[in-house]
Amino acid sequence: MRIVDARVIVCSPGRNFVTLKITTEDGVYGLGDATLNGRELAVAAYLGEHVVPLLIGRDARRIEDTWQFLYKGAYWRRGPVTMTAIAAVDTALWDILGKVANLPVYRLLGGASREAVMVYGHANGEDLDETVAAVGQYLAMGYKAIRAQSGVPGLASTYGVGKGTLFYEPAEPGLPPESVWSTEKYLEFVPSLFARLRQEYGPDVHLLHDVHHRLTPIEAGRLGRALEPYRLFWMEDPVPAELQEGFRLIRQHTTTPIAVGEVFNSIHDCQQLIQEQLIDYIRSTVVHAGGITHLRKIAHLADLFHVRTGCHGATDLSPVCLAAALRLHAPGRRARARRGHRRSRGRAPSVPARLSSGQPQGRRHGAQLVSTRR
Repeated sequence: MRIVDARVIVCSPGRNFVTLKITTEDGVYGLGDATLNGRELAVAAYLGEHVVPLLIGRDARRIEDTWQFLYKGAYWRRGPVTMTAIAAVDTALWDILGKVANLPVYRLLGGASREAVMVYGHANGEDLDETVAAVGQYLAMGYKAIRAQSGVPGLASTYGVGKGTLFYEPAEPGLPPESVWSTEKYLEFVPSLFARLRQEYGPDVHLLHDVHHRLTPIEAGRLGRALEPYRLFWMEDPVPAELQEGFRLIRQHTTTPIAVGEVFNSIHDCQQLIQEQLIDYIRSTVVHAGGITHLRKIAHLADLFHVRTGCHGATDLSPVCLAAALRLHAPGRRARARRGHRRSRGRAPSVPARLSSGQPQGRRHGAQLVSTRR
């Protein structure tokens, strides 16, 4: 089953989704997401100029062999552009294999170990009252887990606060925006937000928060400690993760669960964090971490050290990436949470998204998928 064609497609209303379509001599084709938000055309060029010529004539069934060939065959390894390109090839090949076998990919990976997934939504507001109301909207729709982001008094803008309700778009066109930041104001405000949310909605809803790499380790430890009474599901990206040792300091000061990894692109980026149990959730994506083949290895390593997976999946990742992530979550024993976005169609959020051999379900209204099984 030789590959006879590979085409890079760049198109989508309002953004550059990058999709790789690989076709075999039998006419079977597979799709892979290659979207690297903000650097989409770099990956498109990498694929078109350096990867596609290598694929023609290769056996589409030799997925691991092709992965190793693309990763080790070049002098330059790792990095987001390279790993996103490899991920697109890998995902497309798994897609082809599933079609040829007439089985959903999760069955090829060992079969489902859960029946459904839960979803969480991204609730935000310009101030505390708007955010509390937004959380209430998601609860009314049946969500059991909600990430809450709010404007901070005294700051003109804050990460995670989108325009309008039930939709959050993290990627913006043009140059990255700049804004004034105050760690002191932020640290003072965030605990009061979650105190109010617990007061309004009680202990049963899972609450999450994204710090977005804005703190130092000791500041993150202070925030995590202050949030402990409100039992967050996770505190996401508390510090930049390049200095993995910094997470030890956070661990010394708080038991609030920590999630990180959406910008990671290989197992080496998170090896220390996982093996030293410095985090609770690894959030690497199928598209940026080398595809299903490599992300499985990250998930298996995490399983050994009681770290759960929760693949990132915002609006700047395509529905192809979501489909791959759902198939990867199904057999994952410790899969726990993932992010999704409103653009994709799916099952109503009042019930768990079901695993099936058909189209992916579950991502809508700024939602992320959360496993119903530990």
